[in-house]
Amino acid sequence: MNENFHIEGRRAVREALAAGRTLDRLYILSGGEGLGELAARAKAAGAVIVECGRQRLDSMSLTKAHQGVIAVAAAHKYADPEDILRRAEGLGEPPFIVVCDCIEDEGNLGAVIRSAEAAGAHGVVIPKRRSAGLSAVTAKASAGAVEHLPVARVPGIPAYLRELKDQNIWIYGTDADADKSVFDADFSGGIAIVVGSEGQGMSRLTAENCDFMLKIPLYGRISSLNVSAAAAVVLCQAAHFRHK
Repeated sequence: MNENFHIEGRRAVREALAAGRTLDRLYILSGGEGLGELAARAKAAGAVIVECGRQRLDSMSLTKAHQGVIAVAAAHKYADPEDILRRAEGLGEPPFIVVCDCIEDEGNLGAVIRSAEAAGAHGVVIPKRRSAGLSAVTAKASAGAVEHLPVARVPGIPAYLRELKDQNIWIYGTDADADKSVFDADFSGGIAIVVGSEGQGMSRLTAENCDFMLKIPLYGRISSLNVSAAAAVVLCQAAHFRHK
């Protein structure tokens, strides 16, 4: 774990919060005394709180003096979901949003962010839990894209998709078993493209909130692509459609 993004000890975490540093996650000792106030402050500042046992904290610790608290600072500040829509409006373009449904590998998330920026998307949205965040690994894998593209976190993807639909934004899901090819899709107007997790794909509730399901036709013996590779194909096709 990169030391520049790893903060251990109660006082160090308090000082980081006081300085306004963006924390991605706060790992605290389950049942640890005197940690409630610190956890509440971190949660109010947007951090995801993860309660865990001493063995896990010990294995994560670089200092071996974590005092029951280890914070992982974000490599970049998270945006508000509304910032993405405002960005599209400011550019005079219909919204183009990429939604990641529980991508857990930081390298994959960074690669998706990189592809989203290259395709001209206005922002990326991830869930607060069960997802990689804006870690140092994610930032490196994005090849600098996190500096140019807003990345927002929401409590739940299905609820967020319903909010987008209320604003006349079409939701496109990706599924290897879908009937419609990504190369036959109409990506005009406001759109959100949803990519699922590495192993399970999209959750059932997320899929139920998609207006269309798309597949990438494959002609070899391998039946699927890595999530970041699949995202790159879909996003480049959407960009091509929107700019032709």
